[in-house]
Amino acid sequence: MTSHQPISDLDRMRGEYAQRSQYARDNKYTFFNQSYLFTIQQRQRAILRSLRQAGITSLENINILEIGCGKGRVLLEFLQYGATVTNLHGIDLLPERLHQAQDLIGQVPVICADGQRLPFAANSHDLVIQFTAFSSILDAEIKRKMAAEMVRVLKPSGSILWYDFWINPTNPQTKGIGKAEIKAYFPNCRYAFQKLTLAPPLARKLVPFSWSLAATLERLQMLNTHYLAMITPLA
Repeated sequence: MTSHQPISDLDRMRGEYAQRSQYARDNKYTFFNQSYLFTIQQRQRAILRSLRQAGITSLENINILEIGCGKGRVLLEFLQYGATVTNLHGIDLLPERLHQAQDLIGQVPVICADGQRLPFAANSHDLVIQFTAFSSILDAEIKRKMAAEMVRVLKPSGSILWYDFWINPTNPQTKGIGKAEIKAYFPNCRYAFQKLTLAPPLARKLVPFSWSLAATLERLQMLNTHYLAMITPLA
């Protein structure tokens, strides 16, 4: 009889991201697709608004770390917001994704590392960001350890910028994370939540017909699938 070892959550994630690299070739994820452009631009506006509300109006001297940086697209956005190359860092589990990130963002330091053991000193970053990394992890203990590491590397005045699904019913390889669960991973913090991102299947149908109607629906938040949160540990 052949025994089968259970697949670890990290190994499962590696397989899932390998599959997603195939989806990335789909023209749904190009800026020439109006609904994708809408989603990214709406998210960018909301991020900049959240940073302003947190008192951050320049990224020039802000040390930023992204957990699960993938191909570097979010790091590239932060460069466009005015972050300094030497103040940006990214980590990811998959070397092949990091190679693609290096092609995209050049000298920005990206490291192959596990978010449960960040290769950075305590109190070393002003801003730690994660965009849809946590929803790809099904093991709650891994998420708890990652959250603790994110807090560890924050400066006393630092914040965590979170953007992730609270619901994604079409993909069993992800698990949405609601407000209560976010607060459980980051206790003793202040939280500024916004429900963001019009449900992508709806956006794909609606945006080509009426960008302004899609923006109005997103402002109502009832059909939005992600939380954008600024999380600040209490002193």
